[in-house]
Amino acid sequence: MTGAPGAGEARTEGAAGAAGFGAFVARAHAAGSLVVQPRMGMSRPALMRAGLLATRRATATTVGTVTIDSYTRTGDIAAARRAVAEGRDLNGYPLTCYGPGTTREVLGGVAGPRFPVQVRHGSPRPEHIVRALLAAGLTATEGGPVSYCLPYSRVPLADAVRSWERSCRTLAEARGQGPEPHLETFGGCMMGQLCPPGLLVAISVLEALFFRRHGLRSVSLSYAQQTSPAQDEEAVTALGRLAAELLGDTEWHLVIYTYMGVFPRTAGGAALLQRDAARLAVRTGAARLIVKTAAEAHRIPSVEENVAALESTYRQAGLEQRERTAPPADTGIYAEARALVEAVLCLDADPGRALVRAFARGYLDVPYCLHPDNARRSRSCLDGAGRLQWADAGAMPVGRRPAGGPAALDSAGLLRALGRVSAEYDRRAATGPAGGTPPAPGRPPDTAARTGPGPPRPRDTTAAASRLR
Repeated sequence: MTGAPGAGEARTEGAAGAAGFGAFVARAHAAGSLVVQPRMGMSRPALMRAGLLATRRATATTVGTVTIDSYTRTGDIAAARRAVAEGRDLNGYPLTCYGPGTTREVLGGVAGPRFPVQVRHGSPRPEHIVRALLAAGLTATEGGPVSYCLPYSRVPLADAVRSWERSCRTLAEARGQGPEPHLETFGGCMMGQLCPPGLLVAISVLEALFFRRHGLRSVSLSYAQQTSPAQDEEAVTALGRLAAELLGDTEWHLVIYTYMGVFPRTAGGAALLQRDAARLAVRTGAARLIVKTAAEAHRIPSVEENVAALESTYRQAGLEQRERTAPPADTGIYAEARALVEAVLCLDADPGRALVRAFARGYLDVPYCLHPDNARRSRSCLDGAGRLQWADAGAMPVGRRPAGGPAALDSAGLLRALGRVSAEYDRRAATGPAGGTPPAPGRPPDTAARTGPGPPRPRDTTAAASRLR
C-alpha cells in the first residue's frame, strides 16, 4: 500500500491484499501512515453500511468497525431479535440476528483488501459472535479472556477463559481459507482509567500470548491513553519491547485507544486530547489509533462527526511525524510489566490456566474492579505530576510504594482523579494557545505528508527466557 486515496479516489480490490487486517495495517505502517479507526455500530443494516462507506471514503488511512449491540454481547439473542422485529434501535449492530446474508450485503463492495473491517463487541463469552462474523466473511475481532470478563461482567474468569479458548480455535481454523484471522487484545484498556500502566502492559502481552497459544498468528496489542503523556510514552515503548521479545514468530502491531475515561466537555478540550493521542501513537511507533469525537461527553457521535475526527487526527499524525523526540525516561514500567508476565507464566505452562491462578493469588489485581474473581486489594493514586502509581499493590510482584509517596484515594479523591483529564484539557483549551490547536479536517496538502517515513517501530528480536515462550 502506498497511502490512502483522497476524496473521490477509488480503492480497487484485488487478491494482493487478501492477507487480512494485520497485513493491511503493517503495509500502512511501513509506508509511514497511521491507521485511524472509529468506534461505530448501527443497528439498522442500511445505516451500518452507510457508516462503513463514509469511513472508507475519508481522507485518511482507515479501517472499518462494526460494533455489536449490548444484547448480542451478553448472549441475550432473544431480546436482540425482539428489538429488531419491533424496529427499535439498538446501541450496536445485532450481528447474530440478521444472519450472514444480510451482513454480507452490508459489507458488499465496501469491505475488502483495501478496507478491512473489524468486529468489536465486549463479550466474555464470544463464541456466537465469532461464528457469526466468520459466516459473514469477516476475520478480525478483539477482546480477551480477562479484558472482556472482569470490567464488563460477573461471568467466572475460568468460564471466560474456556470460552475464549474455543473462540480462538474457531478463528484459527479459518486460516488458509481467506484473509488471515486477526485478534486484538483489549488488555491495555482495563477499566478504562486509573490503572497503572505496568499492569495494562502485562495483561495486553499475556492475552496476546494466550491468542498465540490457541492458534492465532496475527494479533494486535492495545494500550489506552491515561493521565500522563510522558508515562504513556514509556508504557507503549515497554509494550512494544515485550511484544518484540515474546511474539517474534507472530505478526503483531500496537494500537492506541484515545482516552477511555471521562472525556472533555468542550470541543477544544476534546480536540487537544485527541491531538495528544495521535502524538502518542506516532512517537511510540504504534500502527493504529482508535479515534473519538468532540461529542463523546454528550452523546453517540454522528457518522459525519466520526469522519471529521478521523481526518483531523490523521492530519495531526502527519504533522507529528516531522518532529524528533528523545526516548522516554525509564521509570521502571518495562521491568514491572515483565515481572508480572513472568510471575503469571511461572504458574502454569498454559496461559489460560496461568491467568486464572494469577487472579486467584492476587498476582494480577485490577484496582477498583469489583468482579468476584479480582482480589480487590490493589489501589492506585496520582502523584504530583499526574502519573499513575500504586498506593497498594496487594500481592502483585511490583515492589513496594516508597514511604512518603501519594496516599491511596478516598471517595472524594477518586472522583477528582476520574475527572482530572477532562478538567485539565478543558482548562487548557480555555486558556488559549499553549499546546496549540489541531488542524481542521480536510485533505492533506500532499501525499508525502501522509505517507512519509514515520518513527521506527520497536522490533527487537531478542529471544526471551524459555518459560516466556
